[in-house]
Amino acid sequence: MPTTEPAKRRLSPLAAGVLGLAIGAAVVGGAWAVTANSGPGKPATFTLKGSFELTEDAVSDDNGGCMGSGGYDDIREGTGVTVYNAAGDVVATGALTNPTYGSPGCNFDVRVPGVPKGEKFYKVEVSHRGTLQLTAKQAENGELGASLG
Repeated sequence: MPTTEPAKRRLSPLAAGVLGLAIGAAVVGGAWAVTANSGPGKPATFTLKGSFELTEDAVSDDNGGCMGSGGYDDIREGTGVTVYNAAGDVVATGALTNPTYGSPGCNFDVRVPGVPKGEKFYKVEVSHRGTLQLTAKQAENGELGASLG
């Protein structure tokens, strides 16, 4: 008895076109998803660190810390620290932290996370008290040392 093979079914041109579109859309969508999630990353950043000293009208608080008084009452723990790039744009913000009372007044740590690398220099401002300029090397090495009073 002769064996017969089942007849091969061919796709109609319409079915082949629809299948091709579906496969193409899947490939394009997959490529888009991969490239959308692997684009350029965030720029490299550093945390600007340093110290700030209030030498006039500093008063001790009940917790062993200190703050400014009189014309310096805006200087206290949590006071804003703003970092600007060379063009004068705000690039990061932080705050005065860890106040300690001593000679000659009130000392704070400065901490500003997320400062983007790549500038030639940075300007740093505590509260609204004017800016201090640092080279990129000084800023990245935590060499901010500022005083007021």
